[in-house]
Amino acid sequence: MVPVSLLILLMRRTLNARKIKIMRSAQLACTSPLITIMSRAVLKASRGLLRDFSELEHIKVSRKGPRDFVTTADLNAEKVLVEELRRAHPSYSFLTEESGNIDGEDLSCRWIIDPLDGTHNYLHGFPYWAISVALEKGGQIIAGVVYDPLRNELFYAERGCGAYLNNQRLRIRERQDLSEALIAFSCMPFTHLPLLATKTMGIRKPGAIALNLAYLAAGRFDACLSGAQSFWDIAAGILLVQEAGGIIVDANGQKVCGTSLIASNLALHEQLMQLKLFME
Repeated sequence: MVPVSLLILLMRRTLNARKIKIMRSAQLACTSPLITIMSRAVLKASRGLLRDFSELEHIKVSRKGPRDFVTTADLNAEKVLVEELRRAHPSYSFLTEESGNIDGEDLSCRWIIDPLDGTHNYLHGFPYWAISVALEKGGQIIAGVVYDPLRNELFYAERGCGAYLNNQRLRIRERQDLSEALIAFSCMPFTHLPLLATKTMGIRKPGAIALNLAYLAAGRFDACLSGAQSFWDIAAGILLVQEAGGIIVDANGQKVCGTSLIASNLALHEQLMQLKLFME
């Protein structure tokens, strides 16, 4: 059996070799100026994240709260994103994970940024993390991007225009029976897990809600469940799911506001709502 430490070392060396290639190859045939702006911003921010991921022992980490960390990688990526997006639209406001609200001249348009979704995974060298950026206009999300630098996968959506992975149109999987569904979950009460384990084919907790929602839109998961999440974690993912034909609501069937999240296709939505999750 190959030692885990050797596998991580080999992965990091591979990442080093792929960095330049990845950044050159992730060119999209986007006709939307807005998606082009957002994709360029996340691609630029990903360079530092990839570099630091290959040298984790050098990253400075500080604690924001219980089980809540911020790294220099988060801060640097956020700085790049804000600079790039502000250059394109100087008057827009921001909501970011690390800096909070940043008011611009135009309060009706707001960039919503999570520079590193899946920080715990990142710090442990676990290859499941992403950059998430959404644009909210008049209280409605109109565009969203989730970028996975390690796999060079850019998930993006613009309201009314569909959801895409690189150049491929996405549609949520049409699974009809919950017993055959693979479910991703995050921030759920442990008391829910035995029920989900018996009602579904399997449950997973990968550790990055933005990527969970992107994978749902791409048909890799059949549903996503979560307890309380910050808006920057889910903003882009909400639009991806909706534009891929999915339904995303809270435990009461209302608009997601951060307390809970249930996302799936229509058939599984009805079955999941009958379980009355998050209602304790």
